Amino acid sequence: MAEIVNLRQARKQAARKTARAKADENAAKSGLTRTERDRQKAEAEKAARDLDGHKRDP
Repeated sequence: MAEIVNLRQARKQAARKTARAKADENAAKSGLTRTERDRQKAEAEKAARDLDGHKRDP
């Protein structure tokens, strides 16, 4: 006998698969992942804070 397939679940799974493929394609286009962008932003903010912390008062 053939395996019974829930068509609603199959459609949702296919939609998730195509959405994931499109997201991967867009991520490859833009270059950096969100976590990498956040990490770079945090490093830049820390560098600015450290620099401001070393400034002398006039």
